[in-house]
Amino acid sequence: MASWSLGLPSSPSSLAVTVLYTPMIDLLKGIREEVLRECRMGIPEADVLTKLKEVNMVLLETLRLYGAVMDMDREAAKDRKLGNLMISKGVRVTIQFVKIHRSKEYWGDDANEFNPLRFKNGVSQAAKHLNAFIAFGFGLRGCIGQNLAMLEMKMVLSLLLQQFSFSLSLEYKHAPANHLNLQPQYGVPVIVKPFLLSK
Repeated sequence: MASWSLGLPSSPSSLAVTVLYTPMIDLLKGIREEVLRECRMGIPEADVLTKLKEVNMVLLETLRLYGAVMDMDREAAKDRKLGNLMISKGVRVTIQFVKIHRSKEYWGDDANEFNPLRFKNGVSQAAKHLNAFIAFGFGLRGCIGQNLAMLEMKMVLSLLLQQFSFSLSLEYKHAPANHLNLQPQYGVPVIVKPFLLSK
């Protein structure tokens, strides 16, 4: 049986990384325009959040590179041959999400670069293999809260973009540390300013 004890703490972690990357990409203006167009300056309804395609792409790319879960263990239920490798019943197998999510074989030569546009045609078209994106696991044991997590992150990011502008401090040092998930080793110093909607 698989059990992940992440829940609510994983969404803020992913959002922190999203705030880190959003100022660094040209999509920020488009993302804010999308949020203002669809949500205006109010609290977005759930059906409106599903229309935020650019926000969705940024969040998916963030989860691909810096997901809430680094790996997943499974115990082999029976003897199985996988290519040239024999896996015996009872052996624990670790699936490393980070290796799959950064594989050039699946994601292309820019696999280690932050490129939300790879998700413009959806998750199933983003990589060369249908199951290359596994930020929420997959199959029957996939994350039961993935829809809630995505809605929560879209909601918070939309509200933040309506009210604030973000820029990365010059003090930031890019040094991801491997804990339960990838986290910035020295934090993420971000300069936050009020966003004023021009008339």
